[in-house]
Amino acid sequence: MDDRSEVREFLMSRRARVEPEQVGLPRGTDRRVPGLRRGEVAALAGVSVEYYARLERGAIGGASTAVLDGLARALLMDDAEREHLHRIATRAETGSRRRRPETPTKVWQPSPSVRWFLDSMDTAAGLIGNGRTDLLAWNALGRALMDEMITTATTSPPNFARFIFLEPVARRFYPDWDAWAGVNVAQLRTEAGRNPHDKALHDLVGELSTRSDHFRTLWGRHDVWHHESGIKRYHHHLVGDIELHYNGLDLVGEPGVQLTVLTAEPGSADHEALQLLGVASARTAASPDALLATLHAERHNS
Repeated sequence: MDDRSEVREFLMSRRARVEPEQVGLPRGTDRRVPGLRRGEVAALAGVSVEYYARLERGAIGGASTAVLDGLARALLMDDAEREHLHRIATRAETGSRRRRPETPTKVWQPSPSVRWFLDSMDTAAGLIGNGRTDLLAWNALGRALMDEMITTATTSPPNFARFIFLEPVARRFYPDWDAWAGVNVAQLRTEAGRNPHDKALHDLVGELSTRSDHFRTLWGRHDVWHHESGIKRYHHHLVGDIELHYNGLDLVGEPGVQLTVLTAEPGSADHEALQLLGVASARTAASPDALLATLHAERHNS
């Protein structure tokens, strides 16, 4: 991924997103394109128009921290966007514009202690993934929650991006499909900033750009995102609608991977649905028919 193009397109996309009213400027009547003008961004960031134009053309190597922070403030960047800007600027400064060989992909495997930790979580779904949105490991409840993605996967490990954009069932599984499709692409764009020479990531983006018009459109928006905490809604084929709180937790000593823990408020209907799913998964070999029969029996007995 070309660094100069990345810088140019990222800054242009952020500038087009900010309306003048958001930063206290009058709109006027002669705006022909959305967003701010270059001169307005330069004034807000405290740099000359000529210098900002150079930055937006991709010549960002050597820009100071103060300049980058000024750009981030002027363009109303969030923490993920600010970090991405600093990362691509640092890469440009260190000369990574020169073409480097793509790095071979190493598939992370959980250590025995990580596996034991996952298996000890019996009231929450635990999923471990990486920046390419591969699903690398899970506990029993995580397996039950994501069984449709895991069973339909055509690659190993299963991949959230391929599931979201290539499997029709994903649109039913994610009631907020449009929002999570955007988040997924933003995660991939963030990873591209961290690891621009990852061959598996290049291949994934190329495949999805070819097979999904919607992915290609979202990729062109240059959004980035931090996976931290929030709420996810699912429509599971066994328990129906379920809303879970998620927290993304970095594993110290395991770079490039993150544990996501999904839970529900104790006593809530979502908590009951999650526990029913856990009971069913614990008592069967997780085949869909056996899982469904066990789940119906639990509900009948409760």
